[in-house]
Parts: sequence; structure tokens; C-alpha cells
Amino acid sequence: MSLLPELRYPSVPELVASARALAGERPGLCALRQVGVSRAGRPLHLLSVGHAPRAVLVVAGAHANEPAGGATVRFLAERTVRERALRDGVSWHFLLCADPDGASLHVTPAPRSLLDYHLGFYRPAGPEQPEWSPSVLPPDRLPPETRALTTVIDEVRPYLQVSLHGTDLGGTWVQLTRDIPGLAEPFAKSAAELHIPVEAGASDAAGWPASGPGVHVMPAPGAGAAYPSMPDDARHSTWYHAHRHGGLTAIVEVPMWASDLVGDPAPHPAPAAALGRIAHRLRGDALLVEEILAEARPRLAGHDDPLLRAALWTLALVPGLAEDWVRTTPADTTMAYVGSVDAFARRLPLRAAAMLLRVLRDAGDRAAPRLERLVVRWSESFARRFHARWVPLHDQVEHQARTVVTAAQQARETLD
Repeated sequence: MSLLPELRYPSVPELVASARALAGERPGLCALRQVGVSRAGRPLHLLSVGHAPRAVLVVAGAHANEPAGGATVRFLAERTVRERALRDGVSWHFLLCADPDGASLHVTPAPRSLLDYHLGFYRPAGPEQPEWSPSVLPPDRLPPETRALTTVIDEVRPYLQVSLHGTDLGGTWVQLTRDIPGLAEPFAKSAAELHIPVEAGASDAAGWPASGPGVHVMPAPGAGAAYPSMPDDARHSTWYHAHRHGGLTAIVEVPMWASDLVGDPAPHPAPAAALGRIAHRLRGDALLVEEILAEARPRLAGHDDPLLRAALWTLALVPGLAEDWVRTTPADTTMAYVGSVDAFARRLPLRAAAMLLRVLRDAGDRAAPRLERLVVRWSESFARRFHARWVPLHDQVEHQARTVVTAAQQARETLD
């Protein structure tokens, strides 16, 4: 069991204060500096520990609704200062939050339920996400957060970049831009010790080769996408920027609420039919949100904010994605994969509804109560369908930190 105390998700100011205190305690070893500003003028901070030329870069806060990474970064920074062996020939660099603007809009730092989580939900539209924007925008339109991140990568030249992500409900998995031999076994062992299911058929990695349960290796550029309609491609994200310097990237996902339904590797008896039903439900759920939006839209004339843009972007994904699930051969035929797709299909309209609800509430719009009923019903149904159980935050952090350290050690062995 974990020896860490129960924690809460830290805010960005708290992360910066912790990093500043650490740098003040060990000024010869640690340095905190500003490496850019957000679109709204918020600073982006990098904490560096050690001076070795071989570097590991750890990125937190790339998605505003995935707050575990901030707690993990704080824990890892303190651990690398405390444990000299981790700094043997390696320097560590921690981007405390890649999207501070987004973090300011996601307002559930200690959710008690999926409903609580969604009532304060925010996740930016794809073009506004620091890691994803290069896959959908030309270079001259990239947001400043993305430019700051790629500048740090070019400066640090990490042999390993780790991006800390999380899912609301499901299991844990890792995505790699190149394989790291030896990672899969300790990853699975850590998950088992902490009672976190391994998401063996993650829909985010549909069709990717796996080097072990829950450890997925991205296909080479040019390989066909499992979901042709999706507007972005991970192979054009900032994850691949480390390859310019001979490095690779690991994306470590950990759930807030766990579900054993996404860890079942048994064959599904009828995966294509199941995906067809899921697609049908997705279309119907999205239509309910769109009807409320259409009724309220005239009263929102001239209203443009990140929440509304994100809700519209999320709804725009639905038709193509539903068509992908109906028209293409299933990328995987396991119970785990069908469960992961089911969760994905519940997540999209719920997120759109939750963000639109915040817009309507702020505007005092009369359509808000009707939309709130949807958010309540879908949140409760999501938790009930997947038998959701809370993963203590110290377990989220410990598993993510263990995976980062193991990936750094195993990736370095491939270089030596």
C-alpha cells in the first residue's frame, strides 16, 4: 500500500509556491524559471533538478480536466531532490502546468462524485490544447503555450518526455511514441498493487500495437487511423517533438474513478453490433444537447467564451465518430475495448452538456434547468453502468510517479 498521505489536487499557484520553496531550499540543485506566458498572460513555469546533460522532461496540466498530474509533478520533484540515485547522470525538468488558463476554468479540485466533477468541467477545444494544437493548426497559428512547450523541448533535448494525463473513469494505460522495453511488467505490477485496472483496450489507442497489457505504441506516421473522422493525429502533436533530439514520449494515464469493465481481455461476443448500438445512443444523446443549444442560441447572440467553444467543438466530433464505429471494422474485439468505447461515447455528450450548462447558468438562461437534469442523469448513469469506485489520490500519484521513474530508467538503458 502507498505510504503517501491522502492529498488534494493542487492549484497552479500552489504548485508554483511549492516549486519556489524547493528551489529556495536547494539553490545549487534546483532552479525555477518562467518559460512563457499563456494567451491570458499567465506564466508558465519550469522547475529543473540537477545539471546532467541527459534529461527527462515531465509535463503536467496539458488537459485542464486531468488534475492528478499536478500532484504527481510536485511529488516527483521532491523525490528527485531527496533521492540522489534518480539524479545519477540525469537531470529532471518539470513543466508545472502546460495550460494555466484551462486550469483556471476547471473548478472541481476535489470532486466527490462524477456529477460533482462535471458540474465544474472544462476541457478546451482541440485547437486550444497545447499538446494537440500542432495536429490541427498551421505553425503560424499555434498558441503561446504550445510554442513555450516546444521551446523547452528544444532547449532540454530530453531522451524521455513524459506527459501526465488522466481519465475520469476507467483504467490506467500508457501511450508511447516508441517502445520502451521492460516497461510493461512493472507498470502492470504497480497497477495491481494499487488496485487500479489496466485498460487493455483503450479507445484512445485503438488499433495501436501493444508491447504489453495497457502499454500501447503509436503507429508510424502514415499508418491508417482507427477513427478516420477525428480531426487530430497524435503523430503531429508535441509528443513527437522530442524525436527531433533522439528522444521519445510516454503518456501516462491514470483514472480518478476505476472500472473493472475496461480491463476484461475476453473476446466480446458481438463487437460490431455493440459498437452500432453505442453509436446510435451517442447520436441520440448529442441531439438532446443540440436541441437545448438551438433553443437557447438566440439568447446567446454575441456570446463567445472558451466553455461555449469547447462545447461546440465536442458536439462537432459526434457525427463522424458515430459513423466510424458503424462503418469501420472494430479496431479491437475484446470486452475491454467495447467497454472503453462505451465510456468514450458517454463522455462526449456529457462533457458538452456540462460545459454548456455553465454557460447557460452564467447567462441566467431559462434552458439551464433542463440541461442540468441531463447532466445529473448522465453522470449518475455513467457511474452506475461502470461500477465506478474512487481511486485515492495518493494511489493515482504513486502509480503515475512509479511509471515515470520506471520509464526513465528503462529508456535510459536503451541508450547506454
